Amino acid sequence: MIERDTRYSRHYRLAGFGQDGQTKLQHGNVLVVGAGGLGCPALQYLVAAGVGTIGIVDHDHIEGSNLQRQVLFNTDEVGLPKTKIAAAKLRLLNPEIDIHEHFLYLSTDNAIKLINGYDVVVDCTDNFATRYLLCDACMLLNKPLVFGAIYQYEGQLAVFNVPDNLGVKTTYRHLFPSPPNPMDAPDCNSAGVLGVLPGLIGTMQATETIKLLTGIGHVLSNKLLTINLLYNQQIVLDIPHTLPNDAMFPDSLEAFKTIDYETLCGLKPKTVQPITAKDLMAIHHRPDVLIVDVRNPNELPKLTFNHVRIPLSRLSDELHRLHGKHIVFVCQSGVRSLAAAALLSEKTTNNSQISNLVGGINTLECYTNG
Repeated sequence: MIERDTRYSRHYRLAGFGQDGQTKLQHGNVLVVGAGGLGCPALQYLVAAGVGTIGIVDHDHIEGSNLQRQVLFNTDEVGLPKTKIAAAKLRLLNPEIDIHEHFLYLSTDNAIKLINGYDVVVDCTDNFATRYLLCDACMLLNKPLVFGAIYQYEGQLAVFNVPDNLGVKTTYRHLFPSPPNPMDAPDCNSAGVLGVLPGLIGTMQATETIKLLTGIGHVLSNKLLTINLLYNQQIVLDIPHTLPNDAMFPDSLEAFKTIDYETLCGLKPKTVQPITAKDLMAIHHRPDVLIVDVRNPNELPKLTFNHVRIPLSRLSDELHRLHGKHIVFVCQSGVRSLAAAALLSEKTTNNSQISNLVGGINTLECYTNG
C-alpha cells in the first residue's frame, strides 16, 4: 500500500493547497453522471487527486466506438457495463477512495435522493433530457453543477449554482432556456468528435470540482468557457443573470417529479410508444412490422434480422420508404431513434403505430453480431 504522504506529496508541497486542501478533498463527495468521453478523464483525475467518495451514474454498456476516446476501457471489455468496469479500474488506481456504482437511468424518480447524497455533481452526459433534469434538480437542491459538453472539435465548460462575489448564481437554463429541436442537435454518434477533446474538457471539469471542494482559485461561476481545438481558440463569455420567461423552471421538488424530460426535449412525443427488446423480438418477424435502424452505415453491431437502415441525417428525405402497420425505430442507445420516431410522428398522415426501442441495440445482444 502506498503511504498517504507519498501518494499526495505533490499536493502537500503545492502553495495554497497543502495538507488542508488534501483533507478537504478526502471529505468530499462527488457524483459523476456519465462514464463516457467526459466522465472517464474526470473520474480518473478526481480519484487520483484523493476525493474521498465518488458516485458513478451510467446505464450504458461499453461499445467498440467508445474506445477512441473513453480511455478507461479496453477492447476485451466491449459489452460490459461502464459503471462496473470504471469502478474496478478506479479502485486499482486509488484503493483509498469509496466508489459507488449507480447502474441506472437517471430520472425524476431517483434523481433527488441520489443527488442529495453528494456535495458536487459533474455533468458528463450526452443528451439534453438528462442535462435539463440535472439542471433543475441541482437548482432545487442548491448543489454545484460542473457542466461539460463536446461537439466535433469544440468543447464547453461552466459551473452552475455557485454564487459569484456579488452573490449571483446562474444555471444551465440561464444559458439555454429551452431545449433545442432534437433534429438540430446531433450527438457525437452522428456528428463525430475528435478523440482527445473529451479528455481535455473532462479534465477541466475535474479541475473545477477540485477547486470547489478545496476553495482554491476562482471557479467558472456565471461564465462559459468555449475551446476550439482545431483553431486553438479559447473564449470566456458571461452568462446572463436574468432568467428568460420561457425557462420553465419547476418551482418545487413536487413539480420536478411531474416533468417528463424526454418529452420536454422533444424525444418522446405522445404518439410514440416505447418497446422493449423482449417485445420487439416477439413481433420482428411479422410482415406488418418495419424495423428502421437509424445508425450510420459503419456502426456495429449489425442486426441479424430483417430491417432497413436509414441514417437519422437522411431520414427527412426518405420518409416515403416507411410503410407498415407498426414502424419500430432503433439505434445504439435509443436517443437517435427517439428523434427519428418524433420526426415521423410529426410528418406522417397514415395510421401507423410508431415505436422506439428503449435502451437501443445495446439491449439486443442475442440478436446482433459484429
